[in-house]
Amino acid sequence: MDEPTPLTAEDFASDQTVKWCPGCGDYSVLKQVQSVLPTLGLRREEIVFVSGIGCSSRFPYYMNTYGMHSIHGRAPAVATGLKTTRPELSVWVITGDGDGLSIGGNHLIHLFRRNSDVNVLLFNNEIYGLTKGQLSPTSRPGLHTQSSPLGSVSKPFNAAGLALGAGAGFVARTLDRNPKHLREVLRQAHRHPGTSFVEIYQNCPVFNDGAFKAFTDKQTQATHALYAEMGKPLRFGEKSERGIRLEGLRPQVVSITDCTADELWIHDSRDKVKAQLLAQYFEDESELPQVFGVLYKEERPTYEALIAEQRRQVMAQRGTGKLDDLLRGTDGWTVT
Repeated sequence: MDEPTPLTAEDFASDQTVKWCPGCGDYSVLKQVQSVLPTLGLRREEIVFVSGIGCSSRFPYYMNTYGMHSIHGRAPAVATGLKTTRPELSVWVITGDGDGLSIGGNHLIHLFRRNSDVNVLLFNNEIYGLTKGQLSPTSRPGLHTQSSPLGSVSKPFNAAGLALGAGAGFVARTLDRNPKHLREVLRQAHRHPGTSFVEIYQNCPVFNDGAFKAFTDKQTQATHALYAEMGKPLRFGEKSERGIRLEGLRPQVVSITDCTADELWIHDSRDKVKAQLLAQYFEDESELPQVFGVLYKEERPTYEALIAEQRRQVMAQRGTGKLDDLLRGTDGWTVT
């Protein structure tokens, strides 16, 4: 029998015209996903993309796989049902900061709690793009939008911190404008057994242009972005001349010349306490860079595995049963 022809990125692109605004970061995310999928050893028929509502939620139309464009905020619920009944499928949830953290926030946290084996890609542009520039749960204080003309006064959601607090077993952060890093994070998310959550900083050139410029601009990215790697010290700067040292549970920026390598914070994605520090402390401290990479990774039984084991045990005790008996039930009345 002839070996199947290897798939390419083009094989995962549908025949639909991609309709996002020129310069939208969604184009990059789409391209990286289409580039990564051929390397996963899956057939197109084994992959499903489920989305909610928003600019990002057009994603399933542009993928030559199975897909569902569900309703606002409910993609995690739909994906959980799909993965529970068809555990052999590779299921991906595509959502945005509005769809996933506002109306869909409740569904998202329970997906993390259950640990269903799906991959969540949350496109965070800190704005409602599809409905023309209203305040979103991740919009920063002072941002002027259609719904906050005088500037936002609310503290934004920390998406990675929320995921960690809700029990997500895999939490990562990456950028639309760092394709190589984005592809590697996607591969790791796919390999993780259980819910993987990937927050992607994604630029909206129309309603919130430049929100992440400090992390992507060549003049500033070295001092504002830190890429954490398992087992390596947290270092950043033009020549990696700066590092992070922990003073108790407080991160501190130090010069590499002022400390030894043993004093630097060594990244360990298995340490949830330190992962929470990476997600939380770095958002409010102007001196500290923003951290990208896999912040936390923990393996535990998936929702589907637990359901399958429960079913096996019950069937061993009670047998397979009959559908007619189930429909009739055990309670009834005789009417004379």
